[in-house]
Amino acid sequence: MTFNPSFSLNRRQLLMAAGGATVALLTGTPGGAAPMPEVRAPRATSGDRRHEPDWDERVTLTVGPDKADIAGTNDKAIQAAVDYVARLGGGTVQVMPGTYHLRNSIFLNQGVRLRGSGTDSMLVKCPSQETVLAADSDWFDQEVTLENADGFQVGDGVILESKNPHTNGVDILCRTLVARSGNRFKLDRALRKNFWTMMTPTVSSRFAMITAEETSGFAVENIALDGNRDNNTNINGNYAGALWFQDCADIDLKGLDVRNYNGDAISFQICHDVSVEGCEIHNNADLGLHPGSGSQRPRMVNNRVSGSNIGIFFCWGVKYGLAENNHLSENNYGVSIGHHDDENLVIDNDIQRSHINGLVFRPERGEGFTAKGNRIENNRIVDTGGDGGIAVDVQGVTANNSLIRNTIRETRGPAQRTGIKLGEEVGAMELVENAIEGFATDISDLRKA
Repeated sequence: MTFNPSFSLNRRQLLMAAGGATVALLTGTPGGAAPMPEVRAPRATSGDRRHEPDWDERVTLTVGPDKADIAGTNDKAIQAAVDYVARLGGGTVQVMPGTYHLRNSIFLNQGVRLRGSGTDSMLVKCPSQETVLAADSDWFDQEVTLENADGFQVGDGVILESKNPHTNGVDILCRTLVARSGNRFKLDRALRKNFWTMMTPTVSSRFAMITAEETSGFAVENIALDGNRDNNTNINGNYAGALWFQDCADIDLKGLDVRNYNGDAISFQICHDVSVEGCEIHNNADLGLHPGSGSQRPRMVNNRVSGSNIGIFFCWGVKYGLAENNHLSENNYGVSIGHHDDENLVIDNDIQRSHINGLVFRPERGEGFTAKGNRIENNRIVDTGGDGGIAVDVQGVTANNSLIRNTIRETRGPAQRTGIKLGEEVGAMELVENAIEGFATDISDLRKA
C-alpha cells in the first residue's frame, strides 16, 4: 500500500464501500448510460475530494531536542507538528533522534505521515497513576473529581473505568484532562456514561501512544515505542494499545519497533485497508497484531512478533485479510481465528515455540459464528506447547477452512504432543499435503464417523 495524503475516507466510501451500485454509477451498465470520462489531468479544485494531483512535495516539519522546527521531547511538541501539517492539507512530521516522554496520545490526522529515525527516535509512555473518583459524575458531565490528584496534570490522557450502575457491565472511556481546580478536572469531552462512587470508578493515566479515530489516509513509519510495561497497569486492547485506531481507513504502518506495552501492541477496530509491514513487536502483554472487529482487508506482512499472549489475533468479522511471511515466536498462541473471521489468507509464516497453540480456531458461540473460508498454507509451525501441546487446534463447530502444505514439526520428542486436533463437533476441513513430523499423534480426529 502506498501512502497518499490526498486520499480521503469519502473517496473510499464512494468507490468501495457502496459496492456494485457505485461501480454502476461511475462506469455505466449494459444498456444504461455511458461511463463517466476518465480524469487524466487532475487539478486542485475547491471541494473536490475525489481527484487531486500527486504533488512532488508537501510540507515537512521536524521535531527534536534541538535544531528542529519545533524543539521539544514530549507529546505536546509532536502533536503541535501533527496539527500544523494537517492544517496545510498533509505532509510529514519528522521525529529526530531523541527520547520523547508521552503523557498523552499523539492524535493523527488525515494526510499526515509521522516518521522517525528508527530506534533512535524513541517514544516512552509515562508511568501510570490511578485513583478513584471522590464525587459522582453523570453522563452529561464534563468533569470529574479525583480523590487523590497527585501525579495528574492538565493535558494528561486518562482512562475512566467503572462497573455500569444499571447493567453491572464495565464502562471504559478515554479522555484528556484539559483544566483543573484542585482535585476537579475538566475533560475534553462529556462522559456519556454514569460514573458513580457507589461503583468505585477509577481514573488512571493510561492511553494509546499513537491513535486516531474517524479519519483516513495517514502513516506511521520508522519509529520506536516503549510502553514502559513495568510501570503501567494493563489496558484492554479494545480501548487502547501502543498504537490504537478506531473507525479509520487507509493506514500504513511500516518499520516500527513496538515494545513493552501493558496491553496490545497494534490494535485497530473497524478499520479498513490497514497495512502493517516490517515491524518488530516484542514483549507486549497481550496481542501483538490485533485486526479488530469488523476490519476489512488487513495486510500484515514481514513482521516479527514475540513475547505476546497472541501473535496475530483475528477478532470479530475480520475478512479478506492477508498474514504473510511473519515470524511469530515465544507467544502463548501464534495465530487465533474466530467469530465470523472469513476468507483470510495465512501464508508462509514461521510460528515457533508457541507456549500453548501455534494456530487455534476458536469455538465461539456455535453454529453460524465460527470462522470459514480461511486458507492456511505453507506455514511452518514448530515446537508448540508443553508435553501435551497441540500445534493446530480446531475447536467448536468450525468448518470449511483449509490447511494446505503446512510443515508441522516437533523437534523436542513426541511426548503426548499432537500435530492437528479436530474437535468432536468440527465440520468439514480441507487437509492437503501437510507434513507432520515428530508427534505422538499426527492428527487427532475426534469427530463422529
